[in-house]
Order: sequence, then C-alpha cells, then structure tokens
Amino acid sequence: MHGAWDADDPENEAFDPVDRQLTARLICDVNPDVLVLQEVFDLETLAYFHDSYLVPTGVRPYRHQVCLSGNDGRGMNVALLSRHSIEAIESHAAVTPYQLDLEPPAGVDPDLPVFRRDCLMATIGKLTVFACHFKSAYPDPEAAWAIRRLEALATRRIIERRFEEPEKDLWLIVGDLNEPGLQSAGSGRAIHPIEEPFSVDLMQRLPASERWTFYDRHSGAFHCPDALLASPALARRWPACKPFIVRKGLGTASIRAGGSRYVGVGRNRPHASDHAAVAIDLEGLL
Repeated sequence: MHGAWDADDPENEAFDPVDRQLTARLICDVNPDVLVLQEVFDLETLAYFHDSYLVPTGVRPYRHQVCLSGNDGRGMNVALLSRHSIEAIESHAAVTPYQLDLEPPAGVDPDLPVFRRDCLMATIGKLTVFACHFKSAYPDPEAAWAIRRLEALATRRIIERRFEEPEKDLWLIVGDLNEPGLQSAGSGRAIHPIEEPFSVDLMQRLPASERWTFYDRHSGAFHCPDALLASPALARRWPACKPFIVRKGLGTASIRAGGSRYVGVGRNRPHASDHAAVAIDLEGLL
C-alpha cells in the first residue's frame, strides 16, 4: 500500500511498517465485509499487505482482491477487498469525455481520460459500488474544480448508462471526492451533479460537528472529502442507517476534545492514514 505518508511530508521509510500495522489494526477493528481503499500501488502490494499485515491481526481474510491501474502515474490506485464474490468489475480509467458525450472544460482534450485515478465499478450481490478518488484542490483550486466537476459528471453518466432507472437500483458512490468546500466563481460544489437529488449523502445523517474525516494541518481546517453517496432506493431502504467514523488511526495533530488514538500514532506519522475510516452497516444487503 501507499505507506500512508503524505505527499507534502519528507518520506521516511522507517515509518512505513508501523503505518501498515496501524492500518491493519484499524481494518481489523472496523471489520468490514467490503472495503474500498485509496492510493494502493498495485495488486501485488495489496496482496502482500493482506497476507503479511492484515491476516496476522486475526481478521477474517478477504478472498476477493481488486486493484486495477488508474491514471495517477504514481501508483495511487483505488482498490477493493471483499469477503463476498464480486460478480462484475469494470474500470473506467480509460473513458474519455467524447465517449460519455460530455463537454470537457476549456483546454481539456475530449479524447483524454476523464478520471485522474479511476471510477471502479464493482457489483457485489445486490449492491453496485462506484469507488472513486477525484482530483484534489491542489495546486490550482480553480483548475482542479473544473476537473473534479467533469469527474462528477462522468460518474453520473456512467451510473445513468448502467441502470435504466438509477433512482430505483441499489448503488453507492464511495471514496475521496476531494471536495474541500471551495467554490468557483459562484458555481457551487464541483461534485453537485452526483449530489441530491441524484443521490442521498449518507454523511449528512451525522451531526455537523461529527462530519469530518480529514484534518488539514496547513490551514487548521477539518474537512469531509470522504463520501457515501447512496442511490435514493438504497437510502429509502435503510432510512435510519448512519455512517460511523473511526479516527483512532489519525495523527495526534488532529485530536479534538475527547479524541483518542492507537498506541504508536505520532503527531503526523506514524499513522494509519491521514483520512479517518468511514463505515456503514447495511444489514441484510449482502
């Protein structure tokens, strides 16, 4: 896996094994049946992490492992672990605006891939997961906004083509959508095309004070870039189901009142990740 170090930190390989141990402990504690991961190098690395770090925690193994190459170029791919059979898997890393009948932003070639990483679609039982990692707001927030808006439009188009009536099927958009709350010339949120009424933001079921998964130590701000956008049908079927956020693996710099961390977590590193884990229990779905 990525080793959990941040791109703006000096790389310190001595922290990598501790990071991975903390990541494995966090996954063991949450114990999901299906797990979406960000910034995984490749399938071989994922399998090594699973066998060498995750399984020794005593967690029930994940027989189904997916990591397909995206467009990041640095090995930061989306990945998936599942205890249930994956009936279908499809990468959209190569899809272009032209293929989706989308108008790209000015200066963007319509024949180049839409996604900076991927929109990985996986069908597991009755559920279809769309694992995404959208463009971050750096280094140019305005340019990044336009790219992220195109990624959101593309994700919506993929879902609309996948289902005849998307509002009636069971699907979930999962991942780091990198929406920092910034707006562009009054244009609103870049990911608006996939927000309500197209989907239901399950994170909104949490109190506003609890709705954060990432601490930006440069600005001191707390954000919620990590999303669980459910189809209207899925949201109606589990009307009271709320996500839960596990922050024990975050660096201690992000501690708020009452927060606790695993033994071994440092101020910024070692840590399980710079993002909190987000989970939800959709009982009876799989």
